[in-house]
Amino acid sequence: MACRISELVLDAADPDRLAAFWSEVLGYVELGREDDGSIEIGPPGTGFGGPQPTIILSPGNEPRTGKLRLHIDVNATDRDQDAELERLLALGAKPVDVGQTGTENWHVLADPEGNEFCLLHARLKPV
Repeated sequence: MACRISELVLDAADPDRLAAFWSEVLGYVELGREDDGSIEIGPPGTGFGGPQPTIILSPGNEPRTGKLRLHIDVNATDRDQDAELERLLALGAKPVDVGQTGTENWHVLADPEGNEFCLLHARLKPV
């Protein structure tokens, strides 16, 4: 038996803001809060241990230096990529240039705290 990803932990200057953003992006809900200010979000009705990982937004103010070593990729589930791009931009995502050539079939974006993520082309079935 192998491991599977159960949680992703992101440092956040403003955990509330990022929890709200990623909840809207992914259709997640708040699952809980810790005394240290961390917020866990995840799929409604499933939460931790389900088929999708939860995300913990943990307070942290250390400035980022350089490129992220890990980023999140997302795919639309109920609309095409162009419509999903419009939705993500309306939620507060910003386009980011990380050296793309312009021929990619994905979009590089940043969340409200500047964490890069990609919107991929393929539409996936909802989980």
